[in-house]
Amino acid sequence: MSDEEHQFESKADAGASKTYPQQAGTIRKNGYIVIKARPCKVVEVSTSKTGKHGHAKCHFVAIDIFTGKKLEDIVPSSHNCDVPHVNRTDYQLIDISEDGFVSLLTDNGNTKDDLRLPTDESLLTQIKDGFGEGKDLVVSVMSAMGEEQICALKDIGPK
Repeated sequence: MSDEEHQFESKADAGASKTYPQQAGTIRKNGYIVIKARPCKVVEVSTSKTGKHGHAKCHFVAIDIFTGKKLEDIVPSSHNCDVPHVNRTDYQLIDISEDGFVSLLTDNGNTKDDLRLPTDESLLTQIKDGFGEGKDLVVSVMSAMGEEQICALKDIGPK
């Protein structure tokens, strides 16, 4: 036996996978799918009949959940597609900084300061106006594939 110590370099991350496989034929409207490495919400699914070479194909039309861009993909219905793990979490809004970042209160009492204000104009004005009026606001944060963005706003009354 040798007395050498072996060192291994790990290139994998310890977290759970950002996506999971699901058969294309089982993905439905309002579900989620990864198209061109972007997490998307499916708005339309159409399935073609089996053709000369034996595979029915699913045509997906989906909207990127962060950018709002429309993406399309055609996949044989028997093949697997990547489906993103999409989480929605509610946080109470504490503060809005001058540089466009928000300070949010988590469930365990800590603050989360790494999120920007949303790019959606109507949601942005709702948040700024409500905060300016001193209302208690709760924002919904959607996270998928390592990205996070504020996607909705709830008003829980004056402070």
